[in-house]
Amino acid sequence: MGYKKELVNLQIELIKLQNYVHESKKRVLIIFEGRDTAGKGGAIKRFVEHLNPRKYRVVALPKPSDVERGQFYFQRYLQHLPNEGEMIFFDRSWYNRAVVEPVFDFCTKEQYEKFMKEVLAIEKLLVDDGIEVIKFWFDISKETQQKRFIERETNPLKKWKLSELDKKAQEMWDKTTFYVDKMLTQTNTSYSPWISIDSNSQKNARLEAIKYVLNKIDYK
Repeated sequence: MGYKKELVNLQIELIKLQNYVHESKKRVLIIFEGRDTAGKGGAIKRFVEHLNPRKYRVVALPKPSDVERGQFYFQRYLQHLPNEGEMIFFDRSWYNRAVVEPVFDFCTKEQYEKFMKEVLAIEKLLVDDGIEVIKFWFDISKETQQKRFIERETNPLKKWKLSELDKKAQEMWDKTTFYVDKMLTQTNTSYSPWISIDSNSQKNARLEAIKYVLNKIDYK
């Protein structure tokens, strides 16, 4: 079966899943994390492409404001948790503090360590309250990332995706790897595990992520 046909079949199932979530008043939170160019946004786009926009939200928060920097770290994320019957897709999440912020010195060592101690307790509270939490890590090689940066640089339709941080991603590869490994090891639990997706092939990554969600939630 070709990619497009398989994707359409899976998207049909996603519509059934969304209807089930809405009718049964379930709350679903799906987190997409990964290195720059790993394909998080593209995967989310395929998830929601044919869903009812009234029953889902995509959350992609900008950098925190001065006010938000003075708040409880999780506060700006928690206000976007799913309501009854709703699916929420986080394009990056509170795990910014586990990787991006320490790599680029956007947080202190104390803030990082505090986050790593608190995050599992926060997620346990969400799960215990009935929220289905799914955490994806989209994994790519250094070579794949470099190719995708070049494509963004040369493609006028994708150039807007390039940021100043993106330009430093290759030189910060090893430091990022250190924090990624710590995150995947220390914040992986039975109630909130990390699901690693090989995203060197974006098409396969999209299909695998959708299949996982469909298999994880026992919809009609």
